[in-house]
Amino acid sequence: MAKSVETKRGREKEMVSQMIALYCKKQHHTKNGLCAACAALDAYARQRSEKCPFMETKTFCSNCSVHCYKPVMREKIRAVMRFAGPRMILYHPVAAIRHMVESQKEKRRLENTE
Repeated sequence: MAKSVETKRGREKEMVSQMIALYCKKQHHTKNGLCAACAALDAYARQRSEKCPFMETKTFCSNCSVHCYKPVMREKIRAVMRFAGPRMILYHPVAAIRHMVESQKEKRRLENTE
């Protein structure tokens, strides 16, 4: 596998873990680490990312044509994204800006292919 794909996979896993950690800290009031439910979600999300066959071509799971998350886990990760997404600029500004730039690129790419 190309190094860029591995870098992308690592960055995606790190971003999702940061979002889950922020969500858990603010919603579940954890001090250090994750509660059991958030730890399970983090492990599940990392495992899904690790097995993703579309990593070379996709940018974010929300843009993927195949949804590999179980429905229950998908709802949980959506709640995390909804809460943590807007707050990431305050807690992880570099990652948040990178995510916004990549989102805009993907949006333009999808509009040009239609």
